This record gives sequence, structure tokens and C-alpha cells, in this order.
Amino acid sequence: MEPPCPEAHALGTAPDPRLFRQVVGRFATGVAVVTTVADGVDHAMTVNAFTSVSLDPLLVMFCADRTARFHDTVLTAGTWAVSVLPDGLRAASEHLATRGRPIAGQLDGYRVHRGAVTGAPVLSEALASVECRTHAVHEGGDHSIVVGEVLSLDLPNPEAEPLIFHDGRYRRIAR
Repeated sequence: MEPPCPEAHALGTAPDPRLFRQVVGRFATGVAVVTTVADGVDHAMTVNAFTSVSLDPLLVMFCADRTARFHDTVLTAGTWAVSVLPDGLRAASEHLATRGRPIAGQLDGYRVHRGAVTGAPVLSEALASVECRTHAVHEGGDHSIVVGEVLSLDLPNPEAEPLIFHDGRYRRIAR
């Protein structure tokens, strides 16, 4: 048996949050943008905590920081869309992850179309998109786990390479 790594914590002590970020950062994720419309204004937020939950019924989920402006907006709206980003939309990911950016016009400069069911903006160059209605919201520490009932699915740009996030950086798939 190998000795424990020096960064491991002893039983009964709380793990170091910095080490936690390093450890979970080793899990490669895709990058997506969640969008909604509230009072005629488009709202968007970059997420990498997005996944499928169930096939029956069709459910997906994303996690939203409770202190983010988007959090209360998307919960109040009740419907939203997810655009799974290709590697060509890294700038959009970075922009929509920036805290405190102006809300008005935040999707200007990106090609978007309205989701047929929710009316939420969908990035037209997305690899895939999902429109949802909020099914459940669960507390998850400083985040909310937002579970959505899938209302509509699309593959706007299925041949593009995905945008990947790993170890605190954007990555590309080597082919």
C-alpha cells in the first residue's frame, strides 16, 4: 500500500478549501451558458456544473452561486436555456463568467436565437442546447442546485469541438 499523499488531511480535521479546489479542478468539465429572460431583459451566466440527472422524466441540473445576480433571476423566471459551448466561444464563456458586468446588452456581439419553448436566448453556435422549466431547487452550501425539466432539445452545431475546463484553465481535446 502506498503512503498517503502529503496533502491529505487527517481524519477528524476539515479539508483545506484550497486543496478542495485543486482536487475537484482535476475533473475535466464542459462549459455551458445558462440563460433566461426576466421583464424583457436577457440574463446569462457561465457554468461548468451542468449535467443530466434523469431519463424518466428528462431532467438536467446546474449549480448557481447564491450571491450571483443570476441566481434569483433564474429562479423567479422559472424557465431557462442551456447552451453547451464549443471551443470557439471561449471569449463568451469568460465574459459571461465576469461578476459585475453590465446586465444590459451582455449578449451583444454573440449570435443568439430565441428558444422555441421558453423564449430564452440560445447561443446559435452552441454544440447543443436544452430548454427547461425549473423542476426543483436544492440547497447545496453556498450554491443552489437547480433541476430542470427538459422541454426542448437541439443540436445547433454538433460537429464543433467542445470547450473544456480542467485544472483552472480552458483546454482543447487533442485529436
